[in-house]
Amino acid sequence: MTRHIRPRLLFIKGNGNRGDSIYKRKQSTEWTLMRIILVGWGVVGQSFAQIITSRKGELARKYGFRPRIVAIVDKKGAAINPKGLDLEQMLTLKKEKGTVSASSQHGHPGMSALETIESVEAEAMVEVTPTNIETAEPGLSYIKAAFRTGKNVVTTNKGPLALALPALTELADYNKVYLRFSGTVGAGTPILEFAKNCLQGDRIVSIRGILNGTTNYILSQMDEKHITFDEALKEAQALGYAEADPTMDVDGYDAAAKLVIMANWIMDKKVTIKDVKIRGIRDVSAQNIEAASAKGCTIKLIGSIEETLKVEPTQIAKHDPLAVDGALNAVTFVSESAGEQTIIGLGAGGTETASAVLRDLLDIKQNIANKMIT
Repeated sequence: MTRHIRPRLLFIKGNGNRGDSIYKRKQSTEWTLMRIILVGWGVVGQSFAQIITSRKGELARKYGFRPRIVAIVDKKGAAINPKGLDLEQMLTLKKEKGTVSASSQHGHPGMSALETIESVEAEAMVEVTPTNIETAEPGLSYIKAAFRTGKNVVTTNKGPLALALPALTELADYNKVYLRFSGTVGAGTPILEFAKNCLQGDRIVSIRGILNGTTNYILSQMDEKHITFDEALKEAQALGYAEADPTMDVDGYDAAAKLVIMANWIMDKKVTIKDVKIRGIRDVSAQNIEAASAKGCTIKLIGSIEETLKVEPTQIAKHDPLAVDGALNAVTFVSESAGEQTIIGLGAGGTETASAVLRDLLDIKQNIANKMIT
């Protein structure tokens, strides 16, 4: 049965010490305060700071949530204040001096992320460092250190999850903390939450989708403007959709990492990126695009989870729910009871990803609150 649902901000349409955590704190309103270590002070980290600053009153009033950033770590050092850092001041320091460690009162030049995680008391670590798909470092070590010291973790880093999600989930359970990562797939579009919550109780039998906005933009431009891959890539780079080194995107590794996260989290598989058959879009020619268009089809980089996991350029009908253009992501879930449903939204952006970080923290806060009540 086909469903067509169009919410305002996304589109859905059919076809340390172990146990040393916040749970053991006094069962009072103190749980509304969450002290956070923020590792990574780039676009996502700064966007997150701006969001929680601008929504401070609303978060306290509507959700009983008072996030306090007690430490920020960037490439040159850290800034630490147990009473909470002035985030506007931290943003200014980064812009004017290149590092938060330049703070005269709270700066610690040269202090590493691991030192900060292990020495600063907090209920959560938000880890928003760049993805390393080969070794998952240093993000993997940051997450493990946070777990050891009884901290919940929210990450937007796909590397540790693509290489070690089953092990990290077990480690979080062992240390009685939470691990959340909705920003790793779909950025601000709640793809993981849709599958886990809206399809709760159903059995998802397959997933297929466009998981990388950069490649979708390139293929869309090749189709619309009748240009080559190289021309479309240069355009994507000029607009900031593609990096100077586009390997992660155009060779399919970014989509594969997201596919692994979905397979493990949603479908309870035990896979890593080594289990994915990957083929990128470098070899897609203008002639391939034109031939597909003549048949009423288009070519998209599709990731799929069925018996096997694969990412590859795929010819689909132009009326297929996944035939979205530009930098959009789209994922179709097929479940035993609800049938086929597709969720569509922006798959990248600092503010969008930061909104996912906030959602994850609120989810952790609610889980903690529920545990304290029981």
